[in-house]
Amino acid sequence: MPSTLTENVRKTVLENGLTVLTKEVHTAPVVTVQVWYKVGSRNEEPGVNGIAHQLEHLMFKGTQNRPIQFGRLFSALGSDSNAFTSYDQTAYYGTVERNKLKALLVLEADRMQNSQIEPEQLASEKRVVISELQGYENSPEYRLNRAVMQAVFPNHAYGLPVGGTKADVEKFEVEQVQKYYRNFYSPDNAVLVIVGDFQTGNTLETIKEVFGKLPKRQEAGGRGQEAGEAGEAGGEELISKCPIPHSPLPTPIVLREPGAGRLLQVVYPLPDANQPDVPTLDVMDYIFTEGRNSRLYQALVESGLASEVAASVTSLRESGWYEVLVTAGSKQDLKKIDSVLSSAIANVAEKGVTTEEVERAKTQLTADVILSNRDITSQAMRLGNDETTVGDYRYTDRYLAAVRLVKPTDVVAVINKYLTKESRTVGFFEPTHKQVTGVSDKPDSAQTTENFSPGVPVLPSEVAKYLPPVDLVTDAIAQVLPQEFKLTNGLRILLLPDRSTPTVTLSGYIQAGTEFDPENQAGLAAFVSENLLNGTTSKNVLTIAKVLAERGASLNFEVHREGVHIEGDSLAGDLPIILEILADVVKNSTFPAKELELHRQQTLTDLQLELDEPSEVARRIFVQSIYPKKHPLHTFPTEESLQQIQRQDVIDFKAKHYRPDTTVLALVGDFDLDKVRSLIQNEFGNWQVSGQAPTLKYPPVSMPEKIVSVNPVLPGKAQAVTYMGYTGINRYDPRFHAALVLNQILGGDTLSSRLGAEVRDRQGLSYGIYSYFHTGKNAGTFLIEMQTSPEDSSKAIASTRQILQQIHQQGVTALEVETAKRTLISNYNVSLANPEELTDRILMNEVYGLDKVELHSFTDKLQKVTFEQVNQAARELLHPDKIVVVTAGPSVLAEKSIR
Repeated sequence: MPSTLTENVRKTVLENGLTVLTKEVHTAPVVTVQVWYKVGSRNEEPGVNGIAHQLEHLMFKGTQNRPIQFGRLFSALGSDSNAFTSYDQTAYYGTVERNKLKALLVLEADRMQNSQIEPEQLASEKRVVISELQGYENSPEYRLNRAVMQAVFPNHAYGLPVGGTKADVEKFEVEQVQKYYRNFYSPDNAVLVIVGDFQTGNTLETIKEVFGKLPKRQEAGGRGQEAGEAGEAGGEELISKCPIPHSPLPTPIVLREPGAGRLLQVVYPLPDANQPDVPTLDVMDYIFTEGRNSRLYQALVESGLASEVAASVTSLRESGWYEVLVTAGSKQDLKKIDSVLSSAIANVAEKGVTTEEVERAKTQLTADVILSNRDITSQAMRLGNDETTVGDYRYTDRYLAAVRLVKPTDVVAVINKYLTKESRTVGFFEPTHKQVTGVSDKPDSAQTTENFSPGVPVLPSEVAKYLPPVDLVTDAIAQVLPQEFKLTNGLRILLLPDRSTPTVTLSGYIQAGTEFDPENQAGLAAFVSENLLNGTTSKNVLTIAKVLAERGASLNFEVHREGVHIEGDSLAGDLPIILEILADVVKNSTFPAKELELHRQQTLTDLQLELDEPSEVARRIFVQSIYPKKHPLHTFPTEESLQQIQRQDVIDFKAKHYRPDTTVLALVGDFDLDKVRSLIQNEFGNWQVSGQAPTLKYPPVSMPEKIVSVNPVLPGKAQAVTYMGYTGINRYDPRFHAALVLNQILGGDTLSSRLGAEVRDRQGLSYGIYSYFHTGKNAGTFLIEMQTSPEDSSKAIASTRQILQQIHQQGVTALEVETAKRTLISNYNVSLANPEELTDRILMNEVYGLDKVELHSFTDKLQKVTFEQVNQAARELLHPDKIVVVTAGPSVLAEKSIR
């Protein structure tokens, strides 16, 4: 266990006020560069709500020196880049191979000073932001939360939605956004964080060279109080001593709107992040809602009143809050749920908590912090967030030290202090009618008549012109391969020791996916995987949950089409516990009737909620429009199929499909090879099954003969979601690597791809548009997914089809192929620095029967893909006129009749 998370962090402040945090981590040849600005929605007021978020979007639009979409430059560098706006900060981050560190610094310094904010760019990006906000509006949780937060903070920006409102975004003027940029985007209001494989001395020299010449803003005094606070202890103190006044509403806020499930939200105001009660409040939260043994889970979910309960403590610069969200069980009354919730909290306040509960919560909380900081991007995020929220990058170390000291009496004290009946604000979401209507299935003729011409694709030579130079790579990367062994019962294990953090990541696969669901019992495979942890011959559900929770370890099973994925992680010393529980549940699970019934009710509630989500409805209908009945991919759970499943069916499915000879386990982390081998032999060696493993042959599926359009209507939704595509290729297809390169050019990135550049960036029709070749052992699916304003769906679909046509007929350029290959190779190398992605990659290579050297030869195969192979794949795999198009969303679609 490292003594601190920040022991080798160095803080430097340049003469122009830029705060620089550097942390060397030499476990993989990658580095992350992040710029955090001390400005967020906290700096807004009604009327300009969303301006920080709007500016974040515009920061990708190019600068005076580089008038080109920055997403294209990041993509060409192979940087895993993105940005986000929050209450207290706006952050931009990219993770790359180490030789591209300076190039990222040059790009960030350029847009800190020279971003171009022009009328045309603002107009298209306003449409994109509105499309994003409409996506949030689709969610009843979001709408309820917005109403409650406005009531909790009626006179403070924390009561405004971070992303803004459509009404305010529509009114933004170029001058407003430019002024906001000038006021807040300057070195003295920013924190630069660099974590990864670099030398601090040289890198600081580079930073001074690149950022040192940027001036402080002259009008600092005109920035309002916030600019003065940055880094001034006096400012911080002032904030802490002036709590934001709250006047909670005596009666619940009730939203009656279209939707599926009933929701209850309760919000209690809390102090700001620098207050000493915050660590105790987090321990309290874990006691209330973390895991099966938690107090509110027991009171609400185990009793059948709720299908889910979630909560979180938010600690910000000027205030905070504790928020509890309950999804009601089917036909359950929100007032009753609220009353049980209040009683459960009052009961804890009156009777106290046990030392055992507090110790367990402290262990879970500490383990979560350590496990969530295994990769360099997360470590830098933690530093950036701490420095910009509380003004001290060492905050998490102090916080964990404070967590260790929390006692049961402290927990009761904060409940009595903050979770009072008088301070809370309550919101109810009561759904009105809900139906899916208006499904049509006719050929599409209207779309090609759209008056639209795709812009000329941005020439890759333009990208090359504006790309900062990249350092030459001088040293080869050491290639470590996993050790592989097999038990006599057929179980395959892959082990890769990695001492970089005191943790272990486990990934596993069992060939027991939904493809084996009987037609009248869709959902059976999921029933089995999701109930494995609910009891074995030697332990009941609460014992299993408790054993994991006491160590802060996690173990989850998630069912997919072709298999059940196992995910586990723990601190290094707790690996034997994870392996023991995993072995116990796959061999000895008993599926108690009470737990199965509770699970059935939760699943039925989840299904109702899913069928109220445009993305889920679009995905279902899309898949069912491609794959005919009787095909293993056609079935989805329905209320009828879930009611059909009996306990004996669950037991029989488990006995038939959970077998060592179709199971693979991969482990990466801090362990001794020989010890782990003998542990696995002891736990899994006696797992026996008889006979041959069941197999499936997928029938071939023909392409649609024409364009098939289907338009399910979901009342009360603000945004439409479209899926377009058809059956694709499998993982063994000789065109697989060429298809990856083709896809990267077509829609692999929402800012730099052909689809992204045209549909999102130039026309502003979609917040996100992506394409994928989903591959597996069997034929996969090619799909394009996008979200649009309902009135823009028709145009976005037409544009997408024309780009498909363009690439299908004319192909792509040689320079696009080279850029895409570079991006894919860099992204792959960056991904291997994340223990979860590395473990998963090792696992799936084995599942697909690929050689274990595939871990490192994958990039060679990409490198060898030729321009001719990509264009041949475009001719063979893109079919703009034989495509299924499903758009789910509000009824304006039906009126506009996208046929």
